[in-house]
Order: sequence, then C-alpha cells, then structure tokens
Amino acid sequence: MSTTTSDVDLDITGMTCASCATRVERKLNKLPGVAATVNFATEKARVHADSPVAVAELIAAVEQAGYGASVPAPPADTPDEKTAPQDAELVSLRQRLIVSAALAVPVAVLSMIPALQFTYWQWLTLTLAAPVVVWGAWPFHRAAAINARHGAATMDTLISVGVLAAFGWSLYALFFGGAGMPGMRMSVTFVGTPQAGGHEVYLEVAALVTVFILLGRYLEIRAKRQSGEALRALLELGAKDAVVLRTGLEQRIPVAQLTPGDIVVVRPGEKIPADGVVTEGVSAVDESMLTGESVPVEVGPGSRVVGATVNTGGRLLVELTRVGADTELARMARLVEEAQTGKAQVQRLADRVSAIFVPIVIGLAVAAFIVWLLVGAGPEVAFTAAVTTLIIACPCALGLATPTALLVGTGRGAQLGILIRGPQVLEQTRRIDTVVLDKTGTITAGTMTVTATHPAAGTDEAELVRVAAALEHGSEHPIGRAITAAAPDPLDPVESFQAAAGQGVQGIVDGRMVAAGRATWITTQWALPIPTDLADTITADEASGATVTVVAWDGQVRGAISVADTIKPTSGEAIARLRDLGLTPILLTGDNPGAAKAIADQAGIEDVRAGVTPAGKLDTIRELQSAGRVVAMVGDGVNDAAALAAADLGIAMGTGTDAAITAADLTIVSGDLLLVPDAIRLARRTLGTIKGNLFWAFAYNVAAIPVAMLALLNPILAAAAMAFSSVFVVTNSLRLRRFRPLPTPTPGTAPAAREPAPIRA
Repeated sequence: MSTTTSDVDLDITGMTCASCATRVERKLNKLPGVAATVNFATEKARVHADSPVAVAELIAAVEQAGYGASVPAPPADTPDEKTAPQDAELVSLRQRLIVSAALAVPVAVLSMIPALQFTYWQWLTLTLAAPVVVWGAWPFHRAAAINARHGAATMDTLISVGVLAAFGWSLYALFFGGAGMPGMRMSVTFVGTPQAGGHEVYLEVAALVTVFILLGRYLEIRAKRQSGEALRALLELGAKDAVVLRTGLEQRIPVAQLTPGDIVVVRPGEKIPADGVVTEGVSAVDESMLTGESVPVEVGPGSRVVGATVNTGGRLLVELTRVGADTELARMARLVEEAQTGKAQVQRLADRVSAIFVPIVIGLAVAAFIVWLLVGAGPEVAFTAAVTTLIIACPCALGLATPTALLVGTGRGAQLGILIRGPQVLEQTRRIDTVVLDKTGTITAGTMTVTATHPAAGTDEAELVRVAAALEHGSEHPIGRAITAAAPDPLDPVESFQAAAGQGVQGIVDGRMVAAGRATWITTQWALPIPTDLADTITADEASGATVTVVAWDGQVRGAISVADTIKPTSGEAIARLRDLGLTPILLTGDNPGAAKAIADQAGIEDVRAGVTPAGKLDTIRELQSAGRVVAMVGDGVNDAAALAAADLGIAMGTGTDAAITAADLTIVSGDLLLVPDAIRLARRTLGTIKGNLFWAFAYNVAAIPVAMLALLNPILAAAAMAFSSVFVVTNSLRLRRFRPLPTPTPGTAPAAREPAPIRA
C-alpha cells in the first residue's frame, strides 16, 4: 500500500472492550480531516481522510492510545498469517484458563466448606491463589496499566482493581489482622449482606473472579471468531491456481499471476479462477456458493461466468475479463466487510455510554464503600459492595451487542447471495412501506422468448418457425435471437440476407425469398395483405405487450410469431411475499402500457406506471417520498441507477449493471426476485437481534449495579453474571446463522391468494 492514502483499513490489536474501541476512534478522529470508525468485534478501523494522510501517522495515533495497528495483508496471499495470531490468542487464553481453574477450585472448596478447613488452611489457599491473581489475571493487569498510563479506564481497569483489591485485603488480613491465626474458620455467603468480623479473607473471590472472567473472555473470543466465519469462508472460496493457455500450451500458475485476456482451461470439478466469458465448450456451472441457488446453470460459448463457481460438466475454455480485486467474489467480500465494519445508529448510542461508563462505575464503587462505612456496617460489607460493583458492571456486553449481530447477519446474507452494504440498511428496512420494481430484468427474465405462433391457413406451424428461424439466424436483434432459439437445429442456410433497421429482415432460404418484420412493413414494402383473422390475432397480441413478427414467402403472408419478455417463474410469489411484509408494490417501467399491464397482471401488481424515462423514474421516487412514503427501489439497469440511489432503500439485481449495483444498498447476487423479501426479512431480523442485545445489556447493568452497591451479592456471583452477559449477547447473535429463506414454490404453481396489506403510517 502507498505511504499516503485517503481511505484505509487498519487491523487494531490490544482492544479488550468497547471502551478501547471508543478510545482508538477518538484518537484517530483528532487528526485533521480524518473520520474513523472502529469496530470492536471485527478489530478493524475504517479511516477516511479529506486529503491524503500518511499511514504511518494513523498507526502512530493508534499506538499513542496504547494499542497496536497495521495495514491488513491481502487475505488470499497470507491466509495462514492472518489466522495464526487469532489461534495463538485463543491457545494462550485457554492455557491461562485451565491452569487458573485447577488452582482456584481447591481455594474455593476450602474457603466455602468449614469442615475442610484444617489448621493453617488459609496459607495453602494463599499459595494457590497467588499465581491465579498474578499470572492468570496478567492480561487484565497489563491492559489496565497501559490504559492508566494514557489517562484512561476500561473494562480491564474494573477487573484488575477488583481482583487486586480482594487479594490485597486478604494479604492485609492474613499478615496484620487475625485471619492468619491457627484454627481460623470462614464460610461464604453468596446472597445477603456479609457479616463484619475482621477475620475474612477474599482469596476465593480473587481466584474465582479471575477464572470466570477468563472463561467469559475465552468464550467471547471464540464466538467472535465463529461470527466472522462467513466472511472468511467467502474469501477462501476462490481457486488457488489455474490452467492457462499460453503459446498453445497448458500451464498451471497461481491465480495472482492471471491477467485479463488470458484463456484458462476449466475441467469438470474445477473452480473457475476468475470472471470471464466462455469461448469454447458446453457445461453446467454450480453457482450455489455465490448466489445460494442450488440448481447448476447451463453455459456455452458467449456465457458469462464468475470466479469461484464450480464447473460440473464438460471442459470449458474461458477468456478472463476481470481478475484479482476486480472479480465478483472480491467485490462481494468488500461489500460484506464494509457492512461489518460500519456502525448503526443504535451502536453509536452504546459507544457513547461505554465511553463514560467505566469512570462512573469506579465512582459508584467508591461511593458504595464510603456510604457503608459511614452507616457503620464495617469494612467487610463496604469492601464487598465496592468490589462487587466494580466486577458486575463491565460494559463488554454493550460493546458486543451490535457488531456481533451485524457480523453474523451480513455473513449469513452473503452465504445466501444477499449482500448488505452497511448497518444503516438494517434501520431502513424497518421503515419502508412501498417497494417500486423495474420490469425488465427484475420481474421479467430480460430476454425475449417466443410466446405464440400463428400460422396462416394452409401453413404448417413447424415450417413457419423453421423458415423464420433460418432467416433470423443472420440477425443480431433480440427478437431474431428469440425466434432462432425456438427452432430445432440444424437450420437451413440463408443467402442474400438484408436487414431494414427497425422494420424487418429478408433473404433467400431454401430457394425462396422470405421476409419477416413488422406488419406495416410487410403490407407497405412488400404490398402483401394480411388475412383478417390473423390481423385480429396480431392486434390482440400487441395489446398484451408482445412484439409480433409477420413472416411471408412466395408472395404470401404465411403467419406471425409473437415474442415477449416473459415473467420470471418466481416473481408472482415474490410480490405476494412483499405484500405479506406490509409493502405496497408498484411497477415502474419505460415499456409501453400494454406490455407493462400484462406483466403486472401476471405478477399481481395493481399500481402500474409505464412509459417512464430514467429521469421520470427518479421523479416518481421523489414524488412518493414527498407523499410520505418510505420507498425501496428494485432495479438492474443503468437507467435505474439514479432511482436506486435516491430511494430510501436501493436493491439491485446482481445480474444487472455495475452502475445499478454501485448505487444500491442491497444486492441480490442471483437476480432472483424471490430473494428480495428474504433479504428484507434477514435485515429486519438482524436489526431485531441488535435491539434485543442492547436491551438485555442495558437491563443487566441497570438491575445489577444497585444490587451490587447494596452488598447483596458475593463478588464471585458478580463475576459469573458479568461473564454470562457477554456470552449471552454473542450467543444470541449466533442464532442468526439459522436464518433460512422461505421455500421456493414448485414451478407451475400459482402463488397463494393474499389480501393486499395496508400502507403503514
């Protein structure tokens, strides 16, 4: 990477809680012209600068805050290096947890069961507890010291102070109080105000609190790794090497050495190494890893294929068009990572709370200690209240509430072929009440198909199609390709082919002069009358939105072939599911009213707006918004880009243009409209999980702190409750991995009838 940049991602090391992320974010944002977002769950910072800034300056700012920073290496180049530090952290944490637990259990047993307390038992517990407090809790002490050196307090400060206070009190009681006397007995009260006696030691508190916090940290980090698995799996989908044709010979090279224009050989069972176009061969390609679509797609010469998909059939030659960071897979990974790095509004509230939370908790702990002393309850009660308050009020759950749900939700979406651009998208999906849909390529297949053939009296239908297809084989027009595709191979050759732009084509097929084109062209240019019954059929088909080609040879009109852009098999059910979500569908197209109305009737859309220009689409979106609607726009073309950008929620079909995808908030990789309601459901469920996490995190602290200040809990239970709150939030987020799209309806079945949902205020 260059030494200066305007946009950069940084890997942040050393963060242990949301307060750490807030400190790094504030430090970066103090740099002139810099706007930074730091995500605790992904351990990344996204930095944008108004003018180029030195990467070294950004890293220095992070280090000044007491943390480490580095520019992430490309995942494909160093997969082992990327995962090694994470694995080492977990291994180290697991070792501390196991050793600390083995030493802490005897301490707890001896301290809690008076019958087992032999002479000088307290000195054995000190011997066992000391390594736990010093070595086991060392990560917390070290982080607290670093933070203190920079004038800050975090979750580690609360833990370190609480553990050291319990251990320090115990040392004082053993060496200078009466707790070190032979025959000393002690019991532990988990609930209720402890009794003042002057001989209490808190070694079991110091040891067990350390174990519970280590256990919570271990489970939390492991769960965070799981929540990011979807992105890592996405990054690992690509092929590692490829067979390329150079100077007529096959060479196997790493994918990093591929360039646009290379011809690669893809055999059955191999992954396509990058995006390209098939130049030779016929096969079926499994795209399920990118689109979520389980049925392989048939490909042949001219078909576009995407890197990381699997060739399931014959040998293919593919000319590469995009490689490396420009491929569809790399673009998907960037979108997912951008979504996971960003912050929703609800997370920003939690960050603001976390930034001031630790100092407030320390103040409350000191206040509890002083108040208990003033009311004459004794130092044991005051100490219990203070330590419990420090330990139970950790804001870690607040910091994990949003990013873990975002990690899992966006990752699950990527597995299903749904790309969520950022966290703000989640909040928008909750509010939308109207969905505006483009027709061509969105509701319809976007390709012309023969919908009806109408032979004239005395003409065989198969011959009509065969002759017309042979003539149209020389045409590049979409209508000509549709007619050609409707006829079986082989086709008769065409001679003296000529095309009249916008009118029709003519040529000699099997020794006969054949003309095919608009009805007006046939009647005026060729002076051939169209039979009355056939003319009526043509009028009816055109009124329904079809384009009709009249075919004539040997001086006589032989029939007509109707071609139309047909509705996708799943579009009707998709519209019905959008209604179930409380959305009002509107069809918006530049097509003629007849074609638009026909498609709308098939899809179940009542509000149709046809003949709309690209500028008119933008005006329609703004008009709906002015009327109080919150609008989602679904499209796939360049002409939809402005409307997608202006809509409250832009949804692009992944089979469409790059302009549309760039302008959208959500991308449906497969282009199947049925995934649009699934995308909205997933986004809403992710937002619901975030809000649930935040509620329980806030509720936990609101309820726990007063109980702790009243000295009604033992610090051991406080540590267990704090660890549980963080694990609960992460585990709740992981439930999003079980999200399933609604089943695809069986082809040929109509969607169930549903009542239109009212527009929500």
